[in-house]
Amino acid sequence: QVQLVESGGGLVQPGGSLRLSCAASGFRFSDATMDWFRQAPGKGLEWVAQINRIPTATAYQDSVKGRFIVSRDNAKNTLYLQMNSLTFEDTAVYYCSKSGTRGQGTLVTVSA
Repeated sequence: QVQLVESGGGLVQPGGSLRLSCAASGFRFSDATMDWFRQAPGKGLEWVAQINRIPTATAYQDSVKGRFIVSRDNAKNTLYLQMNSLTFEDTAVYYCSKSGTRGQGTLVTVSA
């Protein structure tokens, strides 16, 4: 079955960077469109970014455009989210997703 395991979250200061990873198994990763979502404290689930099985086809939520980069390594069955210029509003649990199935998430906390 589909298994997704996120990692790389942590505490970072405003303006800092983090790279999240998502290890995927149980399906043909190279054929899958993958998404990142996030859920901030007390808020609903929010779509962040998508990468098509063609690696150059990406899409982003407006609030992260120019700051976040989604990428994939099909040889490693791994999805990435490079997050730069982080702000307090980026604090959330981040999830990778395939067709609605999510992992357990990884917490990103932006704090001074």
